[in-house]
Amino acid sequence: MTANLIARAQKIRLIAFDVDGVMTDGTLFLADDGQEYKGFNSLDGHGLKMLKNSGVELAIITGRSSRVVEHRARNLGIEIVHQGAHDKLVVYEALCRELKIDCEATAYMGDDVVDLPVMRRAGLAITVPAAPELVKAHSHYTTTREAGRGAVREACEFLMRAQGTLDAALAPYLK
Repeated sequence: MTANLIARAQKIRLIAFDVDGVMTDGTLFLADDGQEYKGFNSLDGHGLKMLKNSGVELAIITGRSSRVVEHRARNLGIEIVHQGAHDKLVVYEALCRELKIDCEATAYMGDDVVDLPVMRRAGLAITVPAAPELVKAHSHYTTTREAGRGAVREACEFLMRAQGTLDAALAPYLK
């Protein structure tokens, strides 16, 4: 971790996530009746809860629309959910204005070229190992863990470590 990367992470007050390929491994299960199924990682879920409890606001900005994402967000206490966002940058910039948060104080975690406009605008861009090289080239941090396999947890813990809140979040489990 470079000093520049840690300095970026220390400023973060809001982090927004893509879903497919970030919170999931990107596999889409579609039933004959059109129902969509996704697999989420419980480690990621707990990381998101810890990060939110540390004071960082969480958001989801995704191009697809799915009821399962609504259920997952509700389960995690993520109140800001934008689905069907065909222009993620417009949604992201409106969110920053609404929350009165400077873009430099935000992070975005995405995995594909459709995420690049937001990643290039955010103060901290995070991606996953399977992302295309172009996306990695525009990221400040690439997780070591794969999407849907703890990458979100890694990003959450990285932010908390940089902001000095991780030890306090983990202390109750070490008594």
